Amino acid sequence: MLILLACLQAALALLAAPLVSGSARWMRAKFQTRKGPPILQDYYDIIKLFKRQDLHTRDSSFIHKLMPALFFGTMMLIFMGVPVITRFSPVTVLADVILLLYLLVLPRFFFALAAIDSGSSYAGVGGIRELLLGVLVEPAMMLALFVTILATGSTNMGEMGMAIGSFATETPVAVALAGVAFACACYIELGKLPFDLAEAEQELQDGPLSEYSGPSLALVKMSMSMKQIIVLSWFVAIFVPFGSALELSLPALALGLGVYLLKMAGLFFVCTIIENVVARVRLSLLGHQTWAVVGIAAMALVLSILGV
Repeated sequence: MLILLACLQAALALLAAPLVSGSARWMRAKFQTRKGPPILQDYYDIIKLFKRQDLHTRDSSFIHKLMPALFFGTMMLIFMGVPVITRFSPVTVLADVILLLYLLVLPRFFFALAAIDSGSSYAGVGGIRELLLGVLVEPAMMLALFVTILATGSTNMGEMGMAIGSFATETPVAVALAGVAFACACYIELGKLPFDLAEAEQELQDGPLSEYSGPSLALVKMSMSMKQIIVLSWFVAIFVPFGSALELSLPALALGLGVYLLKMAGLFFVCTIIENVVARVRLSLLGHQTWAVVGIAAMALVLSILGV
């Protein structure tokens, strides 16, 4: 039953990924008083890409060909372990937050490596930029999770959500502050303004994709959209677990799915509002804001040590 639930979660992320990215583009257009593309446009684009030829540069090695499948497979694997509908993880071995952190970093490393491997200087600079963003945002995410681990006494995502959902933590203020830092880090990982622009095909952010085409490009685009769902689902599972199913009965699972969809829709709507009311920050100033998030996480650690 749990394996079936894990597969259903992965299928849900796969089917919903183009809808999430398409809805974000549609809402951005409406905020800017433009007609914009239809909500289902990303589905049309992915189908079209799967029908085209898969080409790679002459100088690229197996890494350039491997990255799309590795990116896609890792996203599917992560989502199978995140407690989405239930308060507990369907696959216990994948519920460890330290393991999930490593799995989340793995595609970023190969994403940048494949950009350099393509032999394109433009793609290589974009890959280096991706690594720089990871160096800036991942310390805050790890520190926030470390505070939560200390407060809940477990690295299992489901057990962390259980403790926070039942208000059983000994340092509630530190956990709340860690949740704020983790939320900020998750927003940066989403690739939205002011930090990034998800549709920057002609800029450095999507520079690593400039040498991809056909099914490989489709897999990468789907994986990037799935990553947005995973990052927010991770935040919801740990810090906002309320309403998730506590048992495997059909009514409880249906209610848990409905509550999860409402929470995700609310979070994506808030993220869309934020990205439409801010200006894009220059790359040279990006560290100023990301280190502020690290500061919030460090303050949460101090409060945790003080027992607050």
